[in-house]
Amino acid sequence: MNALDPWLRLALVPGVGNTSLIRLLTAFGSPEAVLSSGRSALAAHLTSAQCDALLAEPDAAQLGAALEWLDQPGNSLMTLADEDYPKTLLEIPDPPAMLYCKGRRALLNQPALGIVGSRNATPQGIRDAEAFAHALSDAGLTIVSGLALGIDAAAHRGGLAGAGSSVAVVGTGLDRIYPARNKALAHQLVETGLIVSEFPLGTPPLPGHFPRRNRLISGLSRGVLVVEAAPDSGSLITARVATEQGREVFAIPGSIHSPLARGCHALIKQGAKLVESAADILDELAWQQRLAPPGLRQDGPPGEGSAEDPASGHAAAALADPVLDALDGAPTTLDTLAQRTGLTLDALSAKLLTLELDGRIASLPGGRYQKIH
Repeated sequence: MNALDPWLRLALVPGVGNTSLIRLLTAFGSPEAVLSSGRSALAAHLTSAQCDALLAEPDAAQLGAALEWLDQPGNSLMTLADEDYPKTLLEIPDPPAMLYCKGRRALLNQPALGIVGSRNATPQGIRDAEAFAHALSDAGLTIVSGLALGIDAAAHRGGLAGAGSSVAVVGTGLDRIYPARNKALAHQLVETGLIVSEFPLGTPPLPGHFPRRNRLISGLSRGVLVVEAAPDSGSLITARVATEQGREVFAIPGSIHSPLARGCHALIKQGAKLVESAADILDELAWQQRLAPPGLRQDGPPGEGSAEDPASGHAAAALADPVLDALDGAPTTLDTLAQRTGLTLDALSAKLLTLELDGRIASLPGGRYQKIH
């Protein structure tokens, strides 16, 4: 028998969710002990219908499919009994008994920051999410988000482009990609990042699964950044859960006329930290000494390979001089800078990130930049 067989049998019992699984594992000590218990012992922890489901023979086809999935390279099942189960999730009230993992599961134990926001984000919101994620990833933080369209997808792209990579927490089984438009991004996450789910294979994208997914985004992270959000956005649920979990909450302000700024403004009124640059987040997390040049993972002691290294700082500044020259002292938009420098938006964003982390420019609300004299 596969060592994970008892865990999978429990995971596939219909009608027995994570809360019930945690209760059973706490009472009996192991999945083997749960499965070998009689009805009278189980009845103290489950309803009659749940007892019937647990005592019934498992769905052989479902169990076989799960075991076959686990045989594929990069696929694994992480359980509460594993030594590498993320300690951050043990701090939350309802940690998942199991996590299906596809990719680099070691990322779950790296310092992380969650980035969430609107599915219908503005172009500026997309650029902000990707730029912040890239800068924070290069600082050594893994970027965690939910693989949704809009801000989530931009955050994953930025995280993957940096040293810290990215983790996607999804609300479906890992044999499904939702939304389908993020298929290419999902494949990239599997190659160099990670996709995780607490839901068994075959699980469809049911609405109730996404709030549960959100608690893991914040649970895995030291803090959560909300980029754009309407007042009734699911991102505000993530922020609320983050606060309940004792995580930091950050929000990017926007125009008072933008509906997608109202959720962020509400969070700021409630005590979230207003941020205008990635440095604001790193400062709040006391992380500024962990900055690493692009392409390098910061695993060493603080200060090693940091952006304050004179050599790397001078090199970065030399590459970005044309952008500095294009900033005339007044707040300037990204589009205006692109016109003045002739650079593509992607190339320009990368140079602006370098300058911002070097403390030579400031990122302002509304997607504007200003030189710091």
